[in-house]
Amino acid sequence: MTALPIDPVLPELMDALTSVGCAVLQAPPGAGKTTRVPLAMLDAGLTTGKIIMLEPRRLAARAAAERLAEGLNEKPGQTVGYRMRGDNRPGERIEVVTEGILTRMIQSDPELKGIGAIIFDEFHERSLNADLGLALTWESRSVLRPDLLVLVMSATLDAAPVAAMLDNAPVITSEGRSFPVTTHFLDRAVPKTQRLEHATADLVASAVAETGGGVLVFLPGEGEIRRTAALLSGHLPADCTIRPLYGALPFAEQRKAIAPPKEGRKIVLSTSIAETSLTIEDIRVVVDAGRARRARFDAGSGMSRLVTERVSKAEATQRAGRAGRVAPGDAYCLWTKGEHGALPAFAPAEIEAADLAGLALELAVWGSDDLAFLTPPPEGALAEARALLHGLGALDATGRITAHGRALAALPLHPRLAHMLQIAGKAAAPLAALLATRDPLRGAPVDLALRIAALKGRYDGPGTAHPAALSQIKSETPRLAKGLPDAAPLSLGQQAALAYPDRVGLRRKGDDPRYVLSGGKGAVIDAADPMAGARLIVATDLDGDTREARIRQAVTLTERELRDLFGDQIVWADICEWSKRDRKVLTRQQERFGALVLDDRQWSDAPDQAVATAMLEGVRQLGLRPSPAAARFQARVALADGLPAMDDATLLDTLEDWLLPHLHGVRNADDWKRFDLLPALRAMLDWEQTQRLDRAAPAHFETPLGRKIPIDYDGEAPGITLRLQEMFGVTVHPQVGRTPLRVTLLSPGQKPVQVTQDIVGFWASSYADVRRDMRGRYPRHPWPEDPTQADPTLRAKPRGT
Repeated sequence: MTALPIDPVLPELMDALTSVGCAVLQAPPGAGKTTRVPLAMLDAGLTTGKIIMLEPRRLAARAAAERLAEGLNEKPGQTVGYRMRGDNRPGERIEVVTEGILTRMIQSDPELKGIGAIIFDEFHERSLNADLGLALTWESRSVLRPDLLVLVMSATLDAAPVAAMLDNAPVITSEGRSFPVTTHFLDRAVPKTQRLEHATADLVASAVAETGGGVLVFLPGEGEIRRTAALLSGHLPADCTIRPLYGALPFAEQRKAIAPPKEGRKIVLSTSIAETSLTIEDIRVVVDAGRARRARFDAGSGMSRLVTERVSKAEATQRAGRAGRVAPGDAYCLWTKGEHGALPAFAPAEIEAADLAGLALELAVWGSDDLAFLTPPPEGALAEARALLHGLGALDATGRITAHGRALAALPLHPRLAHMLQIAGKAAAPLAALLATRDPLRGAPVDLALRIAALKGRYDGPGTAHPAALSQIKSETPRLAKGLPDAAPLSLGQQAALAYPDRVGLRRKGDDPRYVLSGGKGAVIDAADPMAGARLIVATDLDGDTREARIRQAVTLTERELRDLFGDQIVWADICEWSKRDRKVLTRQQERFGALVLDDRQWSDAPDQAVATAMLEGVRQLGLRPSPAAARFQARVALADGLPAMDDATLLDTLEDWLLPHLHGVRNADDWKRFDLLPALRAMLDWEQTQRLDRAAPAHFETPLGRKIPIDYDGEAPGITLRLQEMFGVTVHPQVGRTPLRVTLLSPGQKPVQVTQDIVGFWASSYADVRRDMRGRYPRHPWPEDPTQADPTLRAKPRGT
């Protein structure tokens, strides 16, 4: 066998597995770990059981099995085999499987009888299935199978956290690389106005002109691959053949992309499918557009969307390594060296951002959440996933798996689609296969019925049919239908509603085709789409916008179909709530399915208590707005000890306790504007508290004439305002407790002439100046020389005296 860079560390790796039973292997791209390690474990006799190796993708799994078998001068199905959904060739000693297969193996047999070792290849991709598989494997090893060998392998993995999770497993590192790779960065950044495909095509043309051998181009998705291929067509040397490579491509076409060219140069335009565990013959050049497409799940909306992001440094390293597998190579990066420094070190683990419904279901089947995850699942997303499963009947009220849930877990589908199949039977298999794969009609209206027609060869409308996707759906349909019952016939809309009960959409009033979904979110359909006028739809594919998602696939549903399917979930609800827009309490009786209002009527005899309770939300929005008397009362209470807090913040937090009994007849903003808070505030104090308040902070000051003047407590000191003449004869300054009142003395024309907290000092000093100014202005009013000896008065002398 040809020597590979991984070979020198194989003895150390075998020793670690023999002595410890687990290890983490780091080896750069092209080192040969995928094709060497399983055979080395077999040759070393580490286990008499079967060796299982996980690969992240079907193409990689099959290719790895073929190369392993080739190393034994065999074909798959003898010593080495593979297993994936819909394609199995069991091996006697080594089996290469896709990641989801391992989960099913452990769930059906936690002891993993007959299996001696599990290898997690290319673990750096951190797929959800790989993380779950490793957690389940480690739990099985810890509890049931201490003899089980566990090996985690990767080219660009941060090994320390994985080793720590595996009880500080030894880390074996291979420094070797098959051949050196020269990296080329751009001199200047790609302008933001230039499309990715145009920039990539230009870089590919330069790379082809400057190098020899096959070229592997990394692009984020099929759309970019098609557009880049169109741009390159006719602009490359005649000996160049362009080959696309992506997951939805038929397997035969994928094999053409990885096979050696019969003549000339091969230009492979690929998604991230070619990053790992896949040797593409004759590749000596990599052109990396520097983008990756990832699924992002929003727990609040319950929707996933694909986003295109910059690759991480680890991904860029992995991609560049593809150029050095068969000869010295070159890697062309569609970014500058400065931009490279700003790339994140690693891509986020799928568990951090994916839809966790499948994970939540598997955890329920396992019967425990107490697993050692390298990255724990986010609590919010996990709770949202469990809420969905409960709604589908997969979990009971306590969160335990139901018989229906176990049936869903046995199907190789998202729980939504598995639920649809279990209820609707084999008739729903075409729709399940359709919803589980990519859209087979590009540029067509959103109607799912058109896709079903295309499957039957009956569609000739707008858009372009995608033969590969249609073929995949057709081949998957009988596999999904196998073993399912012939259930009562359901319409296409009803089938979709079973899978997406939270995405039944009711058209909002108005001209715009906007919908409210039964789960409470909003969605919009293109106004030119034929479905834009439909009253009820089921949205099966949305772009994930958290404010108002755009509908990409949907199907119509009649109200009768909705009632037949979800009659037990359609209920009448008495609605009594504050409307921020209308600034009043609305009282309605509504027939609802989730957030959808199917019928709406006025609730004319709503209980006063319900209206008052709803009005509390209006009070919170409008604010307390105390009258001057109520504000004075609040200020008095604040000065006294041992009384309930009556500041605005506390009052707003406790509206139910003190205000609710007084809101009878208050229904809108105008009613609230006229409402006097003072009686409600007074009612917060009992008799003894009221007496204490009157002693500590009296409401009024009684003047020498016997008039009661309200004391203003809004300020640094309590105060009163009155005519100067009404204070004649006062020789002791008035106080509240020990605090002198702030006395504002007014002229006969009600203008302030003096503010004092020492009336005696005022009489003895400033009064003389005030008297001199005021006598000429108000000659009919008394201005005695000694105000302490004068009688208080509010009267003026008669005219002419």
